[in-house]
Amino acid sequence: MTWKVIKTEKEYHNASIRLMEIFHTAPNSAEHDELDLLMVLIKDYDDKHYQLPELDALEVIKYKMLEMGIKAKDLEPIIGSKGHVSAVLSGKREITLKTAQKLKNYFSIPAEVFLHSA
Repeated sequence: MTWKVIKTEKEYHNASIRLMEIFHTAPNSAEHDELDLLMVLIKDYDDKHYQLPELDALEVIKYKMLEMGIKAKDLEPIIGSKGHVSAVLSGKREITLKTAQKLKNYFSIPAEVFLHSA
């Protein structure tokens, strides 16, 4: 099939189905080239028609803390003193680039999540 810019939901649906059919193709094959093209076309359509919700960095941190069963004091080696951790978790102090990097590593989450609201 010859692919072109995706303009309708039906085209988007068909492209998505085809992408899933050829997702595990071998590199350097015609189907792999088609896969690369479909990924670009689908991403372009997604970017134009769908907006992902913004994440609240503090909510992400609190969720991960709950998920991992940790308390604020467990973040002291990552963020800093008890007061600094408290200020960050209450939203009184912004998450710095350095802190975002540490949180990214600790929680295995992209740093952009933490920086977006900063």
